[in-house]
Amino acid sequence: MSGALLVAGTTSDAGKSLVTAGICRWLVRQGVSVAPFKAQNMSNNSMVTPDGAEIGRAQVMQAAAARVEPEAAMNPVLLKPGGENSSQVVVLGRPVADVTALSYRPMKAALLEQVLASLADLRARFDVVVCEGAGSPTEINLRADDIANMGLATAADLPVVVVGDIDRGGVFAALHGTVALMPPADQRLVAGFLVNKFRGDVRLLRPGLDQLAALTGRPALGVLPWLDGLELDVEDSLNVPRSSAGTAPFGDDVLRVSVARLPRLSNFTDLDALAAEPGVLVRYATRPEELADADLVVLPGTRATVADLAWLRRTGLADGVLRRAAAGTPVLGICGGHQMLARTITDDVESRAGTVPALGLLPADVRFAREKTLARPAGAALGHPVRGYEIHHGVVTVDTDAEPFLDGARAGAVFGTTWHGALENDGFRRAFLTEVARLTGRRFVPAPGTDFAAVREARLDRLGDLVAEHADTDALWRLIEHGPPPGLPLLPPGAGFSAR
Repeated sequence: MSGALLVAGTTSDAGKSLVTAGICRWLVRQGVSVAPFKAQNMSNNSMVTPDGAEIGRAQVMQAAAARVEPEAAMNPVLLKPGGENSSQVVVLGRPVADVTALSYRPMKAALLEQVLASLADLRARFDVVVCEGAGSPTEINLRADDIANMGLATAADLPVVVVGDIDRGGVFAALHGTVALMPPADQRLVAGFLVNKFRGDVRLLRPGLDQLAALTGRPALGVLPWLDGLELDVEDSLNVPRSSAGTAPFGDDVLRVSVARLPRLSNFTDLDALAAEPGVLVRYATRPEELADADLVVLPGTRATVADLAWLRRTGLADGVLRRAAAGTPVLGICGGHQMLARTITDDVESRAGTVPALGLLPADVRFAREKTLARPAGAALGHPVRGYEIHHGVVTVDTDAEPFLDGARAGAVFGTTWHGALENDGFRRAFLTEVARLTGRRFVPAPGTDFAAVREARLDRLGDLVAEHADTDALWRLIEHGPPPGLPLLPPGAGFSAR
């Protein structure tokens, strides 16, 4: 069996995903074959793998860090929130059920078997598997049926490193308390800590790290500094920045892009390639006035098209989109946003709302199918080849005489496509932005050398550098190869109770 490691975190957004990616990139540079793994991911930011499975986009990013193709085994369970208390359960890349938080819990025992089988499969094929936890490993109300954190670690005998976000404050208490609240079987696997997002002189932190090691019997395995500009496939739309400042334009003008920040926003990484373009300013809008000076309005993907269309109308954003379109301002709809641009939406599957009027900006109608479409299409638009991916229940039927745009349609300055990832194609993105500039009269010129794949690769290299330069890589190697050291002390109060 190959080596493995679980990267846990004191909280959500402590940096587990990026630390996991950084360890993957560091390992692959050492000539090691490595795979990422997240047993259970809750995110609407997903992608279709080459084998036709839907997995979390963070694991796709981590696979890129490991320089391997993403696959279903890397994220065997994906939960896609669709409402206040419901999620779609995707197992090995295919949807199997819609659940509430309570109805999901009885499924977990069977899912743990699938999770362990997927992990064993990866460990049989790779030298190292770097696992990412979910949320906190010390959610004591959920520990009994946990499959993503210490439940996984104890079942697979994985050494655990806990990441703490010092930018939030209280990192020493968070790291100590995370271990202290674990039962003995869990505590024995936690071998060290990583302090993440540090700003300042690490010498000022040293006394606290020494005291933490003395109190817990576990060392700090590194202090990772804050890095700007690492917009890499965040899992939670709550973590999407309200705006991206961009860099100086290549031409005389900038282009302002306003994206509707839908409540159930999905696949928001579609906009990352725009934000990487010099002179393109991307911001998220929740009020109609935030569309007023936009050169391009984007309706992005959503996990609940009808519900988010109703929100668009309640907030006044729908009227703002209609006004901008009537003035000739370009509007782009992607997947769920494309569906909103149609004349009607018939949904007896997701919202069960029947037929509802949409925005009527494209000559098309939408009907939701029970089977989810998962595909990786290829085509051409604006004179350039395009590859993308599809994840949707809503099927858009475009009028036969409509002007085509990828798989969707164009009507004047309004564009719609079901394809995610289209803007990551450099030639197409430049041609699309050139068309936006023409329609708006902006003297914007796309930078000819922007290579989005290279931008992402450089960001992954920065993560690998982060681990190589600021973590105790010798200690990480020992954990991966030999597991946690024996005799780690047990901390109260967790030392006095069991996991179940």
